[in-house]
Amino acid sequence: MRFTVPIEFSGAVLLCALLLGAAHAATGSESAAVAQVDIGPCLAAAAADDMDNAGPACAAVIDNEKTAKPDLIKALIARGALLARHDQTDRAIADDSRALQVDPTLADVFNARGELWLKKGDRPRAVQDFGAALKIDPNHEQAKANHKAMARELERIGAQMAVAGKPSFNCRSARRAVEKAICANRELADLDREVFAANARAVREAQSMRKPDLDARTLQREQDDFIARRNAQFGRPGYDLKKAMQDRLQRLNGIDGF
Repeated sequence: MRFTVPIEFSGAVLLCALLLGAAHAATGSESAAVAQVDIGPCLAAAAADDMDNAGPACAAVIDNEKTAKPDLIKALIARGALLARHDQTDRAIADDSRALQVDPTLADVFNARGELWLKKGDRPRAVQDFGAALKIDPNHEQAKANHKAMARELERIGAQMAVAGKPSFNCRSARRAVEKAICANRELADLDREVFAANARAVREAQSMRKPDLDARTLQREQDDFIARRNAQFGRPGYDLKKAMQDRLQRLNGIDGF
């Protein structure tokens, strides 16, 4: 199973919150003793998905030493979300990371950065960020969903790694030459396990009547015939064990609708 996460969803939530915060600040009663850096154009351009204007507008806020810390964080988050939507993942991670350096209590940003790490295929860092978000906010729904999905994915990968290179039978009891050949070759061992699993799935489907056009006994008989032919023909001139196993797997997957 390929795991995917709604990166645009997290970015949209962050941008919406930032715009609301900016609007509240603009109507506030506090009078600044020092001229404030205007963050409005940055947030507006980011929310409008306007890369051309968001770049310079947000840079003017982020690169200005006089920018107040809250505005710096907002600008970094806004630009990071925009960059993420435009598949500039590394730059988005950099902005989120800088925002977290300024304020390491931002659960939303940890979750958003975790989704970006996941997009890059870095599962350990993704899990770490989702966990950090939950440590800050145990009720963060998106982080909980992401962390749970990642835990399942890592469990699945671990299970696959545990059986990688192992056939469907115990190599210690292998007696036939073909079985020993399968045990000695990781690719053949994986193929054997996949053939066994695909056949079991097809038989199970037939028995459950979800595929009434298939007879479970006929399917198992075909598998038994394949094993018998494999055992008899292995080692003979022209017999390609790998191709025979691949053909059988393709046949089974076709039967099962995969």
